Amino acid sequence: MNAMDESPPDGEHTPELFRNVDGETLRRQVLEIISDVLADSDPQKAWAREQLLDLLATHMDDPEQALLHHLISTRNVPDSSHEDSPENSSEPAPAAMGKRMLLTAFQPIRQLPGGEVIGVEALARFVSHEGTSADVWFRGAAAMGLGPDLEIAALHLALAAAGEIPSHLFASFNLSPAACADPRVQALMLGGSVDPDRMVIEIMGDIADRELAALAAVLSPLRQHGVRLAVDGSGPAATSAKQILHLLPDIIKVDRDFLAGAVASGDRPAASPFVFALAQQTGATLSAEGIESREELAAVVELGIARGQGYLLGRPSVDPRDWAAWTGDTYRVEDHG
Repeated sequence: MNAMDESPPDGEHTPELFRNVDGETLRRQVLEIISDVLADSDPQKAWAREQLLDLLATHMDDPEQALLHHLISTRNVPDSSHEDSPENSSEPAPAAMGKRMLLTAFQPIRQLPGGEVIGVEALARFVSHEGTSADVWFRGAAAMGLGPDLEIAALHLALAAAGEIPSHLFASFNLSPAACADPRVQALMLGGSVDPDRMVIEIMGDIADRELAALAAVLSPLRQHGVRLAVDGSGPAATSAKQILHLLPDIIKVDRDFLAGAVASGDRPAASPFVFALAQQTGATLSAEGIESREELAAVVELGIARGQGYLLGRPSVDPRDWAAWTGDTYRVEDHG
């Protein structure tokens, strides 16, 4: 039996960082994915199997790190001399190595109250057992010093997938301030097949005040080419008023906590005058995420928020047939009252 087929008992040699909310360890999933990769007999992927084996030998007690390094190197900006690597094969890079390891799901963003789909948010999905949180992988990568690398690998894949969505839709990509500072982001976003004016960068995570000027500077060339900027206006990762006024985002997003306050009060939640005032002052569009009930949707429309997304309005999908079906699809509030 291959040693990779044997999973350690839950918790043994597994950092708490790699547990999901159900207590299932990421290590079990990692070992299953590694086994799948090594079992693939495709001759064109021999170099990838050899790479993974070398990484496993280097990180004998840490298969998570070995897989993350492998995943990043097979999804990142092409820079390989392998004659039979995915970048040089007849198979497109996003469809080549590691299909079962990382996928892009798109969730529709709708204009309100009409309900037509106007854009999508790209969400990374790490697959073996459905439902494992992508946040676990990104937190793990960040703890290993690989956070921006994994984000850029996911961006590379998401940009390729965005070429398959209807051409009138914009696509929003989540990036941390650290990843935005990486020159590979600009190269990817300005060098692909998706027009910059169809792209939105959504800042993910906290922005330190000391990093604010540098972040604005690295985003400036992208924004000059038409890339828009979105920030969180509510919730634990909310961007401060000072930061919003400095960055002048195009979109300010509000989260489920904001929606819960609106539903509970029957009016604008306590934080909303602040958010609405900032949106008016900066000219930003307000967009609500996490809409899961008719009551929340009604509250969003009553508040005059122009855009929304959430399970009620459309679940994330990795299937291009779903993406194509969003053209002409509407969800009118009055039809679901």
